Amino acid sequence: MKFIKSLYLSPRVFYILTLISVLFLISYWLKPLYPIAWLLVWGLIIIFLFDIVTLYTTKHGIDATRILPDKFSNSDFNAVPIRIKNKYRFTTHVEIIDEIPIQFQKRDFLKKGSITPKSVLDFEYSLRPVKRGEYVFGNLYVYTMTRIQLAKRRYSFDSEAMVKVYPSFIQMKKYDFLAIDNKLTQIGLKKIRRIGHTMEFEQIKEYVIGDDVRTINWKATAKHGNLMINQFQDEKSQPIYSVIDASRVMKMPFDGLSLLDYAVNSTLAFSNIALKKHDKVGMLSFSNTVKDFLPSSGKKTYINSISETLYNVKTQFLDADFGLLYAHIKRQINHRSLLMLYTNFEHISSLKRQLPYLQALAKKHLLVVVFFQNTELDHLIEQKADDMQTIYDQTIAQQFAYDKKLMVKELQKHGIQTVLTTPENLTINTINKYLEIKARGLL
Repeated sequence: MKFIKSLYLSPRVFYILTLISVLFLISYWLKPLYPIAWLLVWGLIIIFLFDIVTLYTTKHGIDATRILPDKFSNSDFNAVPIRIKNKYRFTTHVEIIDEIPIQFQKRDFLKKGSITPKSVLDFEYSLRPVKRGEYVFGNLYVYTMTRIQLAKRRYSFDSEAMVKVYPSFIQMKKYDFLAIDNKLTQIGLKKIRRIGHTMEFEQIKEYVIGDDVRTINWKATAKHGNLMINQFQDEKSQPIYSVIDASRVMKMPFDGLSLLDYAVNSTLAFSNIALKKHDKVGMLSFSNTVKDFLPSSGKKTYINSISETLYNVKTQFLDADFGLLYAHIKRQINHRSLLMLYTNFEHISSLKRQLPYLQALAKKHLLVVVFFQNTELDHLIEQKADDMQTIYDQTIAQQFAYDKKLMVKELQKHGIQTVLTTPENLTINTINKYLEIKARGLL
């Protein structure tokens, strides 16, 4: 039974059978072709049997392994390496089919190649998940053929394997590396001119050319006989929270990824940068209730706890309760903190409904409201209008785009910091705002 299930015919067999059928048909009028057709039939049978014997003489002629990582990074291309070892004594032609998780909806996966005797074929393919959660791989199938390529023998490997898709740790590592090397400006993160000093004193040191003359310590100068200055450093261990709105306004997709997952990815990268800057980080998510809450901590390993919590952020995309959010923050966060609120408003009236709660948060904390530009509307506005319907659509789209700018002004009027960004630039602009706040000593 196993033999029957593992044996397949290659397309070449059907091509030859089609040719033989045509010869039999033509032999009705050309009698000499009739014995030639039968000769081909018997030749095909003999060669086919020889091909089968060659494939099945070696008990385990192929060994294959799918090398899965411990976890996938959401919204990034993740490599899936495959290694195939040929144990046959002849060059083997192979066709590889991998049963990719159902979330990718990819049913045409097929790789072809050939492997010389006793050698190994290594290759990899990439998958880009757009949702967090568990992804289950099925079997890895390898179909082997000899040079004749009439029969195929199927090998099956790696029955079900599961990989968890986490918030984008690839993106986090990318910005972590750039932050350490002070190369943030290479990807659009601007340098912020310091317009004041934070109040955390570090030391008194001798003046050197280039130091700020406004920090000269005249008492120390008189005592030492040389110009001495006060040296300051950025305040450290400041509490910083990422507040993620997991309501229905964050369900909108861009490039296959929901706004919620953009916010989750940004939170991970931003929190990692803040920890590198020696601040304390925490997070919470909310919709109609407060779903997840992590108090702020400055431990380097705390990023793992944040990653696990972000992985488990679940939502039914219900309406957000900003009143409940305000009550929770007032009760749980006692010290003045930087609150990065990831949310979205499509109309200024929806902002005004929540504005009293945002103002209340901004009185005690430094609140930054992060919301999104609708890039689909931008594309519509840039299109050439060829008919009246398109003109109507563009007019409405321009009104929505204008409303976004009004929202920024409305929030700024009430002393609330804002970040209006496209989804793909969310992480860059969020980190940029954080660096600006640190440089200006606003917290």
